[in-house]
Amino acid sequence: MSATPGGPWDRLRAAALACVPQHAISRLLFRLTRIRGRGKDPVVRWFIRRFGVDMSEAAEPDPAAYATFNDFFTRALRPDARPLAEGAATLACPVDGRVSRIGAVDDDRIIQAKGMDYSLTALLGGDPADAAGFRGGGYATLYLAPGDYHRIHMPLAGRLSHMVHVPGRLYSVAPWTVATIDGLFARNERVCAFFETDYGPLGLVLVGAINVAAIETTWAGLVTPPRRGHVGRWYYGNSPVCLERGVEMGRFNMGSTVIVLAPPETRWDDCPAGAPVRMGARLGTAGPGPGPAA
Repeated sequence: MSATPGGPWDRLRAAALACVPQHAISRLLFRLTRIRGRGKDPVVRWFIRRFGVDMSEAAEPDPAAYATFNDFFTRALRPDARPLAEGAATLACPVDGRVSRIGAVDDDRIIQAKGMDYSLTALLGGDPADAAGFRGGGYATLYLAPGDYHRIHMPLAGRLSHMVHVPGRLYSVAPWTVATIDGLFARNERVCAFFETDYGPLGLVLVGAINVAAIETTWAGLVTPPRRGHVGRWYYGNSPVCLERGVEMGRFNMGSTVIVLAPPETRWDDCPAGAPVRMGARLGTAGPGPGPAA
């Protein structure tokens, strides 16, 4: 096994991963994780031991109380388990996980890993208008491991403008693939949610991965599956969805990645690559803020 992500062994693993039926495997897992009955209990107990899940944080701490493995995997936390950082302009971390990369959007480029970057416009589905508000802004790429809490929350209060579903591959998004597969996040299937805030535009990109059998949002329910062969767009101007800072906006099934796109003038705190983060913790301070009252 490579001592450093991105080595020869990881490149070989990535080549093998490209050959497997990623969507078929994920659809099978989708069905298996929703089977009801006591048969899922040994799997849940193994998962807790294997990934060190702290069930004392869960709203329902009894593993046997969940009807399916997926119910356990997407479990809610106790209301006091993740305090929300104070301040309306404070960017609250949307997930539990680890920092993959935090930085500035350089025109249309986002850094993925050392020596690798990708197009912001491609990430968001190909429309330059969607990318325009984030040019000169910032991004935070946050990786969720299988044992992490898998609900996604709002970094700022915002009004939903539109949502884009971009079909694609389902490569793993573990550190070894991030360091190996060029343009990974702009190649995988993803759901992009765009919000208007008092501090400028806010984007949340929910990146799918192998075994991530579903991506959901609180306003649309299950976005994927079903699998689509084209980019899907939904607009919400006629029935605005307004979400407060810290509330749930979506969830994953199995581990994946969230990319936060922040407005220009965002100031990030010192969050080095690999640093653990928790939902609700401070990531930085959002853009220039609201103008003077009328």
